[in-house]
Amino acid sequence: MKRGVYLYLIFIILVLLTACAYKEDSNSLIKNENTSDDPKVETSIEDKEKNKDEEEISSGSDLDYQKEEKNEMEKPKYRVNPASFAIEPVNGSNENVVLLTIDDAPDKHALEMAKILKQLNVQAIFFVNGHFLKTDEQKAVLKEIYEMGFMIGNHTMTHANLKKLPKEKQFEEIVKLNDLVEEIIGERPKFFRAPFGTNTDFSRQIALQEKMVLMNWTYGYDFMEQYMTKDALANMMVNTELLRNGANLLMHDREWTKDALKDIVTGLKNKGYEIVDPHAIETIQ
Repeated sequence: MKRGVYLYLIFIILVLLTACAYKEDSNSLIKNENTSDDPKVETSIEDKEKNKDEEEISSGSDLDYQKEEKNEMEKPKYRVNPASFAIEPVNGSNENVVLLTIDDAPDKHALEMAKILKQLNVQAIFFVNGHFLKTDEQKAVLKEIYEMGFMIGNHTMTHANLKKLPKEKQFEEIVKLNDLVEEIIGERPKFFRAPFGTNTDFSRQIALQEKMVLMNWTYGYDFMEQYMTKDALANMMVNTELLRNGANLLMHDREWTKDALKDIVTGLKNKGYEIVDPHAIETIQ
């Protein structure tokens, strides 16, 4: 009888001890889940927060770098000398450059000239006249040239000698063309070249008000009868004594110029000249 009682008491004690141990383990588990007392869990959370901060810092640094890079790219690399109209380097840019310009566009050959230049991976300014922008077809040609990446300049509505016009007519020649070009390509010209290079005090004032840089040229020959052939023109444009750093080359929308264009570009490059991108030239803001 006594032995049975003892066994019963031992059984009760074991049950109580087991219950207490289970309760302790449960409380410990709940505590760990709620308070994250496990040092591994705490470290994991800290690492996540640290990594998040580092990612944000890294992301911010990347954005800053991209902004700096964009600002650097947007800085002008060249400017037009207002006296000589040569292209001068700024910000340490290459000085061994020349600029290609094509006047009287888009007459008959401008689009083909643009395609030749595109194939050669070089840029130019196409100075346009309003009397070549009367039809939808002509306007479409100008838009295509622009969409190929070429800069469009103002060469007046009718190619008139500005010195022979009253102020109101000069204003119309310049501003009316800007309005027309903007209507076609969505952007106003940033460069102005007066026909025959004959600016007036008033045309200079209008150009400034229209935020256009005045631009004449260093040399050009395709309007002279002796250079109205492919070979003669290409030879003269590349080998003239007037070729120098920053030379501003004048050409026109002409068949012989179109035919000589590839040889002109190749010859200039063989002489070590880089064809400057007009988009890198300082404009009036």
